Amino acid sequence: MPQFMDVHDDLKLPDEAIQQITADAKAMKTDEFGVRQVELYHNPDGKVYCVLDAPDEDAVRRHHAAIDVPCGDVHSVKGIL
Repeated sequence: MPQFMDVHDDLKLPDEAIQQITADAKAMKTDEFGVRQVELYHNPDGKVYCVLDAPDEDAVRRHHAAIDVPCGDVHSVKGIL
């Protein structure tokens, strides 16, 4: 499955959202667009990096639109492991 990373510059996530994202990632949950959260990095200032498995960039954008989160640049990435 291709992997993508997107960045959010001002997305302050409440603790409940982080807990839900963590649970979904651990359960390897895939949404209706075929997108699965692999990792999420965040800080209190609202900088968020999402690493996602997805069929394509369009699926990543639809995933974010469905949860009403603006999505800027989406980058195809490959890990080292």
